[in-house]
Amino acid sequence: MDEAHHLDIWEGYVDWRNRPAIRGCHGGMLAASFVLVVEILENLAFLANASNLVLYLSKFMHFSPSTSSNIVTNFMGTAFLLALLGGFLADAYFTTYCIYLISAAIEFMGLLILTIQAQIPSLKPPTCLSVTTQSPCQEVLGGKTVMLFAGLYLVALGVGGIKGSLPPHGAEQFDETTQQGRKQRSAFFNYYVFCLSCGALVAVTFVVWIEDNKGWQWGFGISTATILISIPLFLLGSPKYRTKIPAGSPITTMFKVMTAAICNACIARNPSNAVTNMAITPSYTNNPSEREEKMTSQTPSESLKFLNRAVTIRPVHPMLKCTVKQVEEVKIVLKILPILMSTIMLNCCLAQLSTFSVQQAATMNTQLGSFKVPPASLPVFPVLFIMILAPVYNHAIVPFARKITKTEMGITHLQRIGIGLILSVIAMAVAAVVEIKRKNVAAKYGLLDSAEPLPITFLWVALQYLFLGSADLFTLAGMMEFFFTEAPMSMRSLATALSWASLAMGYYLSSVLVSIVNDVTGAYRHTPWLFGDNLNHYHLERFYWLMCVLSGLNFLYYLLWASRYKYRSTGSDFKENQNPTTL
Repeated sequence: MDEAHHLDIWEGYVDWRNRPAIRGCHGGMLAASFVLVVEILENLAFLANASNLVLYLSKFMHFSPSTSSNIVTNFMGTAFLLALLGGFLADAYFTTYCIYLISAAIEFMGLLILTIQAQIPSLKPPTCLSVTTQSPCQEVLGGKTVMLFAGLYLVALGVGGIKGSLPPHGAEQFDETTQQGRKQRSAFFNYYVFCLSCGALVAVTFVVWIEDNKGWQWGFGISTATILISIPLFLLGSPKYRTKIPAGSPITTMFKVMTAAICNACIARNPSNAVTNMAITPSYTNNPSEREEKMTSQTPSESLKFLNRAVTIRPVHPMLKCTVKQVEEVKIVLKILPILMSTIMLNCCLAQLSTFSVQQAATMNTQLGSFKVPPASLPVFPVLFIMILAPVYNHAIVPFARKITKTEMGITHLQRIGIGLILSVIAMAVAAVVEIKRKNVAAKYGLLDSAEPLPITFLWVALQYLFLGSADLFTLAGMMEFFFTEAPMSMRSLATALSWASLAMGYYLSSVLVSIVNDVTGAYRHTPWLFGDNLNHYHLERFYWLMCVLSGLNFLYYLLWASRYKYRSTGSDFKENQNPTTL
């Protein structure tokens, strides 16, 4: 009876009271569905402010448009980069369960500070009496600035922690030793992106409307209330969750293996310091798990041979003693990094569309029948496309691909990311063609210097959103699942957070690209491509063609690495948590 009970225990997992997690009782789709609902609320709270923050900073805090735009880009970038910190802490010292609760509390504090500042007039700079240059608006100063940035960066810290812990917490609920569990986990990542979009939809329509018409204190108030509601909702699922036990800092292991490999390469090679793959017959111990590890993990794999030097019989220092398992884990992380680098360009394209496309649409006819669409609500298009595509992908495309390929996954992670990258190339080409059409209309009707809307519907801009929304779904869900399944158990949250870090680097890269393009074109043509107040005098189409070419080159770079990549479960002797996926 004892043995039967022991078989029911999830090894390496505990429940919310720190007792061993039990199969059938903990985990599963029900536990993951709490995570999905919480993500809707969390993304609503975050995006309700982020999407309209430029307006708040320029109108009420009196920053210049370019400063406001920079503050928002830095805020978004920082929030997503901090996901790495959340993922690292969840892997190393706390659980994903604890990190979520701590982060939600921090985000709540930040939103509360922003709500109070928006509500009380004495905490904001005085309102502008007139628009004339004689009495310029007073920019926010001193303690009020401190309050604003304290609120913003507490929100960024909270968002980072949540983004770094929620997706792995949901993905951990599935049993990856069964085919059913792996299929459900794949569906979870699709629906995670779907839920991100549900939150975003409410944020960029309802909450943005409230902020513009009822006042910003209401917008911040809704966000604060939303994040507060999400905490008890998350706690409701506590009896069902299974949580991975933290396994110490994975980064320490990486540095240890690297250092050991370098040290052992530098010191004289004498026979006693040879790599352990000499030892063919395993030395038996009384501990069965130790014996099993010695038997299965005797020789390091052939890839990245340099790191095999880290495994020696006599290390330089006792602290630099590395097991084959540790070396193989570091190899996996190093192989994942080139794939990560190739997704930054896609996220850079996404960042462009949140700025220039909105400005493009603002110059066009935004009437839909009798309803006038505010340009700030344009992100509704990619959000709606993702909400339609995610269920279609999950219930139609994947089953069809499984039938055709006769594999468990249908479409592999790397194929998904590749499809996303191709779609981003098409999106930038479409964006360039639409911009040429828009400028031709402006020239034809003699409206190049006019501020009135052009006689061309803004739905043309929706075309590039269609392709980028699809690219986002394919790549983001594909990346998260790829990093989660390929990474070693001890660093899964950190690896999943890499997809958010890629997003942050895309935001930063987009700002850098615009500056470089302006500097280079300004030096050679006197007028930079992307400069001035009038979008009709910009050479935006050339910029989009440049992005299209860069995305194309990026795709070739991706192909180079993806074609060489061997999934962890194929082609290596390393047998930790293998899933039968095919290349």
